[in-house]
Amino acid sequence: MAKLFTLKAEIREETGSKAVRKLRKKGMIPAVIYGHQKEPVAVTLDAHNFNEALHHGQRLMDIQLGDKDEKILVKALQYDHLGRDILHADLLRVDVKQMVKVTVPIELKGTAPGTHEGGVVETHISSLEIECRVTEIPEKIVISIKDMQLDQALHARDIVLPEGVNLITSPEILVVSCHTVAEVITTEQVEAEAPATPEVIGKVEKPQEEEAEEK
Repeated sequence: MAKLFTLKAEIREETGSKAVRKLRKKGMIPAVIYGHQKEPVAVTLDAHNFNEALHHGQRLMDIQLGDKDEKILVKALQYDHLGRDILHADLLRVDVKQMVKVTVPIELKGTAPGTHEGGVVETHISSLEIECRVTEIPEKIVISIKDMQLDQALHARDIVLPEGVNLITSPEILVVSCHTVAEVITTEQVEAEAPATPEVIGKVEKPQEEEAEEK
């Protein structure tokens, strides 16, 4: 097992939005540690160290809380409306031999030959739910599309997963496809291509003077 990041946590005495805002201004992130049939514990983490661990792809970490050490899994993160700053973290107590269900992002690799025939590659889902040992969680699932031809598709069942990783996402879900883009016809194009409407010649009324002469 690779060396884990070790983070120090402190018990969070104050709760509520006002207290949480103060913590964030001090460079701290509020979090909750739960699991293993123990009471949830509200804690604070150093934002810089926590973000550094996440940047290195760490989801399994060691947490020092007082004189106790626990292994935790980053289960959920809440971001601000811009998707940049972490507002809150849910941390799950785990055992290194434990099987866990997690969601892992998808990354496409290669160029699909179908794109040279006018096709475009479309990703239909951005992640897969998997199950594996907590020490074997992949940072991402890499999908090769170097052999994908036009009008071909890959479903979840077609994805080759690392050894020891099981698929939880429905096998029938469409993951990625290569297809042509339907041509969109604008109103202007329709009007330009429509045949000209022939002029309708109606009955010509004779002037009243001519009618009088005929009589």
